[in-house]
Amino acid sequence: MDGKVRGLAILGSTGSIGGQTLEVVRSFPGKLSVVGLAAGHNHELLARQAQEFKARVVSCHSPGEMGASWLPPGCHVTTPEEVACHPDVNLVMAASVGSAGLGPIMAALGHGKTVALANKEPLVMAGELIMAEARRWGVDILPVDSEPSAIWQCLRGEERDVSRVVITASGGPFRQRPRGELASVTPEEALRHPTWRMGKKITVDSATLMNKGFEVIEAHWLFDLPWEKIEVVIHPQSVIHAMVEFADGSVKAQMSPPDMRLPIQYALFYPQRPRNGALPRLDPVEIGALTFEALEVDRYPCFGLALEAGKKGMTYPAVLSAADEVAVELFLAGAIGFTEIPDLVGDVLSEHHSVSTPSLEDILEADAWARRMAYAWAR
Repeated sequence: MDGKVRGLAILGSTGSIGGQTLEVVRSFPGKLSVVGLAAGHNHELLARQAQEFKARVVSCHSPGEMGASWLPPGCHVTTPEEVACHPDVNLVMAASVGSAGLGPIMAALGHGKTVALANKEPLVMAGELIMAEARRWGVDILPVDSEPSAIWQCLRGEERDVSRVVITASGGPFRQRPRGELASVTPEEALRHPTWRMGKKITVDSATLMNKGFEVIEAHWLFDLPWEKIEVVIHPQSVIHAMVEFADGSVKAQMSPPDMRLPIQYALFYPQRPRNGALPRLDPVEIGALTFEALEVDRYPCFGLALEAGKKGMTYPAVLSAADEVAVELFLAGAIGFTEIPDLVGDVLSEHHSVSTPSLEDILEADAWARRMAYAWAR
């Protein structure tokens, strides 16, 4: 590895991806400097992180509740946007949940910061605007989500004569449960993902397959792929994360154990691949077999809703993202049932009157409108 220390800002540092990012940082002392941390309400964990990594700037909701003694020397509280844009930051790990990352990501791109993108929703909401901003400032967006990262890795060194991209999905914990029993699914059951360790929101999205619809939208924007060239198949083992077929019929697949620290580290050190003894290794003999199944769209109505909204474009994807965020929140709180998640999202989408060629303000207004409609739906 080169001797340069990369200045890192982590948006969503107390969440699953943020925590795993810090695990990778610990594995490479002296190689990554944590300049800034942004979180939500988990003040105690944020305080420990700020002290351990000697952060210079932090952001959180209601910082006044913590007083001032929790900050390391020389550290101050600011906004997520300023955390992302700090002069000493080279790379922004965007790992916030939901739409919260959109503003800081746009700000980071406008300040020429490379963005490692783990947060699906901003690209779903405003993919065209984000990619245009990245092109405007000549900034790289590095995919961290496992499937887009896999596509990115498969495309390295290629001339992009792509025939199709195949994204894999585990199928979630209810892949084989009779459809008639899905209405009784509890939040505790939905949070037991069979292969991945993730935050609550994305784990529920994995159970409904909304996350896979989001990943199709991500791939469309990140790699400038036509919709018809993106396919999804069920792969219960979660070992192959994506495959790319080229014009000559050759197929490249990216394989690894289902551990988010692998794509996180790839983005943090790109284009290098340093060895990390803390990460798992793939043992094909232990795995034994890899299997694939066709995606049953009727079993996963959220996937169809995501695909439809993504193809419509305009402000529909922003409404999709916001309505889903509220629906998952309500489900986890016991306010709606598991099978009501697609009902809520579908009804909000059907009531939306989209804005063509939306600005960032239009997208944020659509997001706010969808949240109001989603909460009203559940009353």
